[in-house]
Amino acid sequence: MTFSYRMWYTVMKLCNLEKGNRMAATAKRTFSLPAEHAKYIDRQVASGAYASGSEVVRAGLRALQERDAAVELWLREEVAPVYDAMKEDPSRAIPAAKVFARIRARHAKRLKAQRRGKP
Repeated sequence: MTFSYRMWYTVMKLCNLEKGNRMAATAKRTFSLPAEHAKYIDRQVASGAYASGSEVVRAGLRALQERDAAVELWLREEVAPVYDAMKEDPSRAIPAAKVFARIRARHAKRLKAQRRGKP
């Protein structure tokens, strides 16, 4: 199966399945891809991992959605609380100069150990 730069793909409305596990409505879209991406899709289909280019694209979109959801969760559950705590009590912060001094000291210690033959 060979693809051109302009490809028609059927893109499922991901995570929007109707009752009874029937496929959601599909919408056709046109995308222009660099040659390396088109070749990658071709290789995936040729390997038998996917039955069509559309399946490759849908799998890629699902992976992108999962990554975006993971980033959103991390921001909401880990970054935002720390930001709020730092905003509430700025004295908790460590000055950048102190952080860099610690990093330089740790790096120098590791280099010295390596020179002595210690891991």
